[in-house]
Amino acid sequence: MSQPSRPEAPGPDPSGEEKEKAELCSSGPDTATGDNATTEPSPSSDPLALDAPALSPPDSGAEGKLEVEPDLPSTTEEHLPEADSVPPTAPQDDTAEHPPLEIVDVADLNWQSVADAADPALIRSNIRATVERMEALLDQADGPGMLFDKDRADPEDKVIQISGFDPEEPLWIIGDLHGDLLALEAALAVIREPHLQHDTRLPSILFLGDLFDDEGFGLEVLLRVFELIVEAPDRVCLIAGNHDEAIAYDGVRFTSSVNPSDFADFLNANLTHEWIERAGKLVVRLFARSPRALFFPDGLLAVHGGFPLADLHPKLVETGDWNDKMCLSDFVWTRAHPKARRKLPNRFSRGSQFGYEDFAAFCAVSASMGRPVTRMVRGHDHVEERYEAYPAYRIHPVLTIVALSRRLRRESFGPYERAPAIAQYVEGALPRVHRLHIPAEMIRGFYPDTALESSDTEMSQDPHI
Repeated sequence: MSQPSRPEAPGPDPSGEEKEKAELCSSGPDTATGDNATTEPSPSSDPLALDAPALSPPDSGAEGKLEVEPDLPSTTEEHLPEADSVPPTAPQDDTAEHPPLEIVDVADLNWQSVADAADPALIRSNIRATVERMEALLDQADGPGMLFDKDRADPEDKVIQISGFDPEEPLWIIGDLHGDLLALEAALAVIREPHLQHDTRLPSILFLGDLFDDEGFGLEVLLRVFELIVEAPDRVCLIAGNHDEAIAYDGVRFTSSVNPSDFADFLNANLTHEWIERAGKLVVRLFARSPRALFFPDGLLAVHGGFPLADLHPKLVETGDWNDKMCLSDFVWTRAHPKARRKLPNRFSRGSQFGYEDFAAFCAVSASMGRPVTRMVRGHDHVEERYEAYPAYRIHPVLTIVALSRRLRRESFGPYERAPAIAQYVEGALPRVHRLHIPAEMIRGFYPDTALESSDTEMSQDPHI
């Protein structure tokens, strides 16, 4: 069914052009460009393909430009601040050993069945029943009873310390989808594939957020996730990503505080469609209560973005309030720098980065508060291979996974067709990565490369070609 697993050191060490791009991206968090931005693509935007908070139009009157928020100076290994300006890093055990990252390449699924399941018209045809069932679930007096809800300290707890988890039960992890219905159906096919199951019990699914925006099939992805939830709420957990928590409804229209925000535009264009509007309102309700972080008993931290940065640690230790507004924001918004030791928190935007010593410091703080953390699985950064375990994070490994089968418009580099990555929980190790090798022609059938088509059209209209 799939090629055998192969152990791998935590992520390939970039070389050549990839290393050059990684070095160029060390200048601090950039803002992503939306569809209407005119910012020139740069190598720094590729490895981390950033999302940006929505910005107000500039007063200068220049049309089609986004006002870029200023970056703070970078702090890399070569340019660290004075010792008293950064909280001390906890001593690290340089002899710590972590199991190698396991990779499974999945190439021989029944791809036609996957394509048939990813039928937008079929999914939309059930929208009324799906929305009504989801509304009824969220209306329950004792809550929807989703996976890990029983571990909440109280109904409002969004930073959940898991206690009753059976590590032998199969748990699959799906990162950013951004409307990628094809990748979602491929992931579900893998999860149901008997040859990949190490247990006869029914699998559970943890989504790491960012289900929509960046075009694709945002509504259909949401409806499929709703279907999974209503069928077995105790086997689905949905962590909020930055795009998910950014969407809101003001009683008249939907709004979003990020770019791109095409899903909110789609909802507003369909306000007269009762069931699409009600589906949009469900999104707001669902993500308002969704967790921002999960602390597993074996030391795994699962988030969309990262963790509370160093400037929040003193208050966190003093108050013990994991649900502090700024802590919640950092769980969702912070980004991993692949090589830096430490990065100064950038509070001018929500794009702060962290380095490997920042993560080590957080692990020490968290352990002192009764929540040991040794490693992390996250999404948020649209890495080119769709998974990455950064070699610099040797002591406290970090795995980034995203389930994107195509290159997004705001990604400047790499092939158009990608192998989306999902992961399977492994006790005491980084999750096992599964790369889904969807046929290239199928990906292009679902998501035509409009940039390439535009280029071909321009060439055909040039009389000199």
